Amino acid sequence: MRGRTAAGTAFFPAANRLRGLAQSDIRRMSRESDRLGAINLGQGICDLPTPTVVAEAAKAAIDADESTYTYPEGHLALRQAIAEKAARDNGLTVVPEGEVVVTVGATGAYTAAVNALLDPGDGILIMEPYYGYHVNAAVVAGLEPHFLTLAPPEFTLTEEALRAAVRPTTRAIVVCTPSNPSGKMFDRAELEAVARVAHERDLLVISDEIYEYIRYDDCPHLSPATVGDLWPRSVTITGLSKTFSITGWRLGYALAPEPLARAIALVNDLYYVCAPNPLQHGVLAGFALPPSYFAGMRSDYQRKRDRLCDALAAAGMSPIVPTGAYYVLADVSQWGFGTARGAATALLEHGGVASVPGSAFYQGTTGENLLRFCFAKEDAVIEEACRRIRRFRPRGGLVVGDFVEADRSGPGAR
Repeated sequence: MRGRTAAGTAFFPAANRLRGLAQSDIRRMSRESDRLGAINLGQGICDLPTPTVVAEAAKAAIDADESTYTYPEGHLALRQAIAEKAARDNGLTVVPEGEVVVTVGATGAYTAAVNALLDPGDGILIMEPYYGYHVNAAVVAGLEPHFLTLAPPEFTLTEEALRAAVRPTTRAIVVCTPSNPSGKMFDRAELEAVARVAHERDLLVISDEIYEYIRYDDCPHLSPATVGDLWPRSVTITGLSKTFSITGWRLGYALAPEPLARAIALVNDLYYVCAPNPLQHGVLAGFALPPSYFAGMRSDYQRKRDRLCDALAAAGMSPIVPTGAYYVLADVSQWGFGTARGAATALLEHGGVASVPGSAFYQGTTGENLLRFCFAKEDAVIEEACRRIRRFRPRGGLVVGDFVEADRSGPGAR
């Protein structure tokens, strides 16, 4: 209903489905980081250089006036390249003309999928720690999130726990591998458990695999749709934001059997019309990059990961070393702040480094002892962030030392 403010001005309220939703702590910490001139290891902005071939191809498309709509499902040449990549790297045989949909980021693919394939009131099982958009986009679609907590530091999924978490109204399960925020990569035994339960309970399996190329210690990536005959009931979602360091371009895609893909393409058209035309040309060029590009990316990220984890341990945290993605969850219970937001705020205001409270990734209290750090940064920025983290000395919820003014001019200052 309409109401009035304290000053008597009429207002129109937001929709009921937004009740209880707010912009994530990830965005809040980025704003606070900018305000204080800190180094932002919170949001996964990935401000590393875009591969030249990708940038130049997008510029050439703009110069060639590639400025009109594409098909809602994307350029056919790009879909063909995606299908070739899926066969080579994911073990999936997909038809470019009917089983690939190019979307406005992986989040756009997820939003289109949940609105196309699920009905309001359906339950969707999400494992925590979770990526907040998986929860909130489902809520806005009218779905009911159901949660399964995976305990740190291993985040192991068991079939027993999965069965217990599935309710009579559960219609889908989300698998994020490699995971944001934990870096967890699900192994074959875990995915086989997902497959058994999905077949028995007639569940849709939505896999978010946007970090598939960012993995460490020779840990292989396994697409859930290739396990246990899951393809007929799967939507495989990934994107180019992380692979090519183009988070602001908003390009992703979904792979699914033709009837599911057709429905996703319809919603993609209704919500977004199509992904940006010239940028599709840019990422198409990126698919031709040699294997050495991806190997080099993994090596660089592993080096950054190890450097950051060493600094976190030196500051009294217990980092949970990830096997994939470019985030580290670190246990800060020894700091004694009581809440993750308190610990993150102290590190930001007194240490000059932004992180994300672990409570942003959990419904319950498990995240209150955790902070998430992103290491998708230039080496100089990582070095300065590590220096600041090592200097940060909290004791019993208090801080020894401070983020001094001289630090604000260092790499990554904003």
